[in-house]
Amino acid sequence: MNLLSINGNSKLAKTNKYSDKYLFAGLSLMPDAKLCPASKAAGCFDACLKSAGRGRFKNVIEARTRKSELFHNDFPAFLKLLIADIEFMRRKAYRENKIPAIRLNVLSDIAWEDFGIPQAFPDVKFYDYTKRANRLGTTPDNYHLTFSYSGKGLYRKSVERALNIGANIAVVFSGGLPSRFMDRQVIDGDLHDVRVDDPKNIIIGLRAKGLAKKSDSDFIITNPDLIAGV
Repeated sequence: MNLLSINGNSKLAKTNKYSDKYLFAGLSLMPDAKLCPASKAAGCFDACLKSAGRGRFKNVIEARTRKSELFHNDFPAFLKLLIADIEFMRRKAYRENKIPAIRLNVLSDIAWEDFGIPQAFPDVKFYDYTKRANRLGTTPDNYHLTFSYSGKGLYRKSVERALNIGANIAVVFSGGLPSRFMDRQVIDGDLHDVRVDDPKNIIIGLRAKGLAKKSDSDFIITNPDLIAGV
């Protein structure tokens, strides 16, 4: 079983076409409460991106589910496969004269720094979106985190913490992207996934996708001040 994929996720496939500097790969698990421990507080589970793009296809759902089951039922075997996949990606990237960039949580929010994964590969760029504010500022230098916003009341302190330490924040908008949000510049995060090169103190604007298009979750922000269409 291969855990990492270069083009299995449409966003990563787009990013690999966009960037000549990096070779991107990602790990897509089927999310659940253990893999996404802040999803209840953030109110984002029902509007999760698991339904977006290829995530609606049966074979993709089954593949993600198998990986998640291995994570839960035989973590040592899972970790062994993951390390082998990262090694493969690392060699492939350097053969192509690129920097390996790996998103370990395409649909999950696992603190991989707790398992020593980014520490074991200091020449690999790791990056993720996270709703776990306590992870911000704690990861190794080669592991870049973008905080993921929600307007849910239970999540307010997490947002405040992210703002106070100057973390970049991803926000999902319905109806288009505003030019500013929370007194920060908004950039179009749907153009690519090269988060490792983002400037500091910005909002990464993302358009609602999949089930999120019809969701009234606090995770989705409606803003009519558009700089781009849906």
